[in-house]
Amino acid sequence: MMNIAVLVSGGGTNLQALIDAQAAGQIENGRIRLVISSNPDAFALERAAKASIPSAVLRRRDFDSAEDYGAALTALLEEYEIGLIVLAGFMTVLPDSFCSRYENRIINVHPSLIPSFCGAGFYGLRVHEAALAKGVKVTGATVHFVSEVVDGGAIIAQKAVEVEEGDTPETLQKRVMRQAEWILLPQAVSDFCAGRLHVHGAWVARK
Repeated sequence: MMNIAVLVSGGGTNLQALIDAQAAGQIENGRIRLVISSNPDAFALERAAKASIPSAVLRRRDFDSAEDYGAALTALLEEYEIGLIVLAGFMTVLPDSFCSRYENRIINVHPSLIPSFCGAGFYGLRVHEAALAKGVKVTGATVHFVSEVVDGGAIIAQKAVEVEEGDTPETLQKRVMRQAEWILLPQAVSDFCAGRLHVHGAWVARK
């Protein structure tokens, strides 16, 4: 059974999708062992407590450098023997050394079809605002491995979602979550824990 850590900063809707999938037996060979928040007031911490999952708070501002932050995060992950790290709305940029140490063991969900509307500065509602401003007819979500390049790791899965007339960033965000993020992320986590994902450069193959 692989131990999973979910890193959060806000409401924890993707965390809840993982918790629900685990309760339904849909996370094959994996369990959420730890939730780490960069924000002590994140509602995600309440979701973790309700599911009886241990949690911790690590704020970047409490550390002198990104390297010190990464070292503290690493120590916590090692304490809980974590095999997979899932970024679910985690708003702190991880240091390169940390990403390198956990190469192909960190999964992130991004609310667009990468390479559209991604990279530095594209997070949360900003992604959907940009999609609407561009006038695209289709958007979606991407689950990918995390590398030193923001949103630049190998893509695991993508799912398209239609943009509807009259959409606001908020309505589009909810639809992308419901129709893409909450489906893709639990499946990718299950595939990883079951050993079905294999990385070949920029490509991810499934058994």
